[in-house]
Order: sequence, then C-alpha cells, then structure tokens
Amino acid sequence: MIVASLLLATITIGASPGARASDDGTIGVRLMEVTDSLRLDPRARQYLIDHLEPGATIDRRVEVTNNGDEPRRIVVYPGAATVGKGHFSFGESHAVNELTTWASVDRSVLEVAAHSTDTVTVRVTVPTDASPGEHYGVIWAETASSANGGTGVQLVNRVGIRVYLDIGPGGPAPSAFTMSDIVARRMDDGRPAMITTVHNTGGRALDITGELRLADGPGGLQAGPFDARLGTTVAPGESDPVTVFLDPLVPAGPWKATITLRSGLVENTLAARIRFPDRPDTQTGPVRERLLPFLPLDGPAAIALVTGTGALVAALALLAGRAAHLRHTRHGRHARRAGDGPAQE
Repeated sequence: MIVASLLLATITIGASPGARASDDGTIGVRLMEVTDSLRLDPRARQYLIDHLEPGATIDRRVEVTNNGDEPRRIVVYPGAATVGKGHFSFGESHAVNELTTWASVDRSVLEVAAHSTDTVTVRVTVPTDASPGEHYGVIWAETASSANGGTGVQLVNRVGIRVYLDIGPGGPAPSAFTMSDIVARRMDDGRPAMITTVHNTGGRALDITGELRLADGPGGLQAGPFDARLGTTVAPGESDPVTVFLDPLVPAGPWKATITLRSGLVENTLAARIRFPDRPDTQTGPVRERLLPFLPLDGPAAIALVTGTGALVAALALLAGRAAHLRHTRHGRHARRAGDGPAQE
C-alpha cells in the first residue's frame, strides 16, 4: 500500500446565486491507500480503482478535512455514478446503484474541528452473484452551511472520490484505446483548437489527459505543450472527442501537430500536418503531404516534397522546367537530323 493525495472540486447543491455562507464551508477528501498492483498508475492515486472477484472484500481508508474556521458535521456515504457520452456523471444526493449496495463506511457522521482531519474506512463487499464488468460510484463527504442575510437558503457542499470497480473472475479487463485523425478548428471566438477522437477498445473506462505540441511551423516556429481539456471519461466501447484549445496568437500554420493522450499507464501518440482555418466556426482535416516526382535537367530522377500553400507554385515551376527541357531536347534532335534528310517519326 502507498499513500496518495486527492483534491477534488467542491460541488455546491441548492444554492441561490446571491446566497453566501457564514464561513466558506470548505471540506476535502483524500484516498490514503492504493492497491499494491496499481501503485504506478497515476489514476489509482486519485480514485478508488480495483479489480475484484465475486465474493471479495476490500477496505480503504479515506481522510476527511475541515478547512473552515468553525467545527463542522460531515456526512460520509457512497453514491451512484455512471460513465457515458464523454463524462463521469454522479447521481443527485444519495442516489443508489448496484455498487452502492456493496459499499459502506465505518462512521457515516463525523464531527470535525476547524482546520482538522478525521479518517473513515470504506468497505466494499462484492456479493457472489454480482454482475460482471466495471461499476462506478463516488465516496462522498458532505456538509451543510447556514446562509446569512436572512435568505433561509442552506448551502450543501460535497466532495468525493470516484470509484471504478471491475468485477469478474481472473485478472482485470484490459485498458486500451485508439485515436482518429487530427482535426484543426477555429472556434467562434477566434481561438484555434485541435480535436481528435478517442475510441475505447478495452474493457475499462478511460480518464483522458494529455498534451499537444506544434513543430515545423511558419519560419520554423514551435509551440506548446498545450494541455488537453480535462474531464473526458470514455466508457468501454464508446468514442468521444478530446479538444485542445490554443492561444489566439498561434499562427494558422501549417504545423506538424503531435498529440499524446494517456489514461493511467496507457498512452498513445498521433501526428499529422495541420493548418488552422482562418474563418471562425470552421474546421479542416490534416494537411496531406504529397510526393511529387520530377526530372531535373541533369542528374538522376529526384523526389520533391510539396506541402501546404506552396504546392501550386512549386508544381508549376517544376512543370515549366520540365517543359523547357523537353523543348530543348526536341530542338536538338530535329537540328541534327536536318542534314541527314527528312525527320523520322
């Protein structure tokens, strides 16, 4: 086991736009233990991830922190979650699913002093008839704050640790994904963006992170890395887009774009020549590099690599040169034959 830390955003439930709590009500949670076989997986340092056989039981310690200036009553409980359409989505309040019926905490209510911590143990007991596959949930820590100003509105803050449990005999289902072509886009606000689609070809949900690097740009420019937009969770068998937003000052290109995406220990890289469109709210596919053969005036045949906006000019120049070469050759051949009689076809 190793100790790992986690800081998740606070979810505020049922607050009116103008309501403010008498203190910030900030609480935090962190997972204190990681399955030994997953100790190198960065996702396992953030989330409760494991593979369990039917009938198995695990215990995991979770630290709960009160960052406020007042003592707080904090309720800890398991909640339902789903994965689909590119998102890890949690249910409202104490929503249940199959996983929540397996999970429990040794203490569901904590009285935590200001700027202090406490610890609970989460137990997951998988029944022998549990359905196979990956199950999703959240271990929530929740606290209520009173509102001032006489509004009567109560703020409820909760933070949580995602749970990904793969159920079945033998080893865990594999994690794997592929990536589609890179698409360059100009957003409606003028920002350039790059989009690729991730196809989850494995048996586990993927939490995608990564970065984009640009090279061989105008004048030899390089740019990046630019972080992929976080929050993309791809369910097994599904495909979802991953977007990288760039600075508006990045030139249109063309560029050699290289994007690297990862989920846990699984990583893939895709590269292509791209050019960002000039008009807002439009997109283009990769710029395809073409190999154009030509014959120089002297020497062996060569290959010219023509790419992007210079392709037409370069091609015309090459054709003009070849045409001049052919005219010169034909003129010489006819001149030599003139003294020997009629030219032969």
